[in-house]
Amino acid sequence: MDSDLALLRLLQLASPGLPVGGFTYSQGLEWAVEAGWVRGVDGFAAWQREQIDDTLAGLDWPVLARLYRACQAEDALAFGHWSRFLLANRETAELRLEEQQRGAALARLLDGWQLGQDPAWRASLELTQLGGMAWLAAHWAIPLRQLALGHAFAWLEGAVMAGVKLVPFGQQAAQTLLRELGAGLPAALDQALALGDDQLGSGLPMLAIASSRHETQYTRLFRS
Repeated sequence: MDSDLALLRLLQLASPGLPVGGFTYSQGLEWAVEAGWVRGVDGFAAWQREQIDDTLAGLDWPVLARLYRACQAEDALAFGHWSRFLLANRETAELRLEEQQRGAALARLLDGWQLGQDPAWRASLELTQLGGMAWLAAHWAIPLRQLALGHAFAWLEGAVMAGVKLVPFGQQAAQTLLRELGAGLPAALDQALALGDDQLGSGLPMLAIASSRHETQYTRLFRS
C-alpha cells in the first residue's frame, strides 16, 4: 500500500496540472525556432538531447539527488546550499526568474497543505521547483530514482508540447518523440547519480543565447 501511494504521489508531482506554470515556458526554444536553429522533428530531438545530456544529467539530476538527501537527513543548511547552487547555474535572467517562479508556486502549494513551513526550510523552498519536489518526495517516501525519472518525463513532456506549438509537429510525432527521447533517460540518470560535487554544472551556449534573446523577442507565446 505504501508503494502504491508513493506512485500516486509521484504521478501528482509529475502531472502537467501541478500549478507551477510549466506550460508557460519554452526555455529558449521559441527564439531558437524563430532563428532557424531548430527545424523540424529531427532538429527538435537534437536540441532536447543536448539538454538531457548536459543540463539534466550534469546539473538538475545531481542537484535533485543532493536536495533529496538533505531532506532525508533534515539538513536545512545543505538544502539551502544546493538550492542556491542550482539557481546560480541558470545562465540567464529569464531562466533564473522561471526557476524562482516555479519554486515560489510550489512553496505556496506546500503552505496550503501546511507542509515545509519551518523558517529553516521555507526561504530555500521558494528558490527552485526541484527543492519543493525533493522535499515532498522525501516526505512521501518516493524513491529518489523514481522521483528523478518522473521529473525528467514531466520536463520532457512540457518541452515536446511546446514543440508542437512552435516547430510545429503533430501529436503522433510528439508521442514518438516522448517514446524515443524517454528511452535514453535511465542510462543518463545512472551517469548523473555517479557525479561528484566538483563535477556538477552545465554549459550550453546556444541555449543561453536563445534564452537571452527570447527576453526581448517581439512576438512570443511563452514567458521564457
